[in-house]
Amino acid sequence: MEKKAVTRVRAGLTTERVVRAGAELADEIGFDRVTPTELARRFDVRTASLYAHIKNHQDLRTRIALFALEELADRASDSLAGRSGRDALGAFADVCRDYAREHPGRYAATQLRLDPDTAADSAAPRHSRMLRAILRGYDLTEPEQTHAVRLLGSVLHGYISLETGGSFSHSAPDTQETWTWLLDRLDTLLTSRPAP
Repeated sequence: MEKKAVTRVRAGLTTERVVRAGAELADEIGFDRVTPTELARRFDVRTASLYAHIKNHQDLRTRIALFALEELADRASDSLAGRSGRDALGAFADVCRDYAREHPGRYAATQLRLDPDTAADSAAPRHSRMLRAILRGYDLTEPEQTHAVRLLGSVLHGYISLETGGSFSHSAPDTQETWTWLLDRLDTLLTSRPAP
């Protein structure tokens, strides 16, 4: 009976299932701890069985990162519909923060450094385009727009990483209050920049 159950799982393995299970495992144990061996245990198969669907450990990590980038981009895109200015900035930031809270391993995967070709074919450019669309509401021209994309990425990721790591959990005020304050200050900075 047990043998049949294992066979059924093996027969159902697909690259998509392997990657999704890898993303779920990343949320449970941390992205850096996901390996083909750990994933094989989840499917109750030998590690070698996974290599029909992934090339190696790095390929698994890359595929999880691509999956997470796509998932996050879809959420952000939905949240931005019909918004502009501070409202759009807040919606984008909140999606990133909520995603990191719900899926800490997947969020960590979105920070994986990808080779240039893989990055170009990933959802990463969608994230950049969304940020640039938000910044168009602030009437920024180049090179200010690129500087602002980097600023927003740095501040949002920095805050989210520190918060999810527990850095702010032992002090007042509440992190939501700081988050709102932070977004308001970013909006003010982008709105009231000095003329070139």
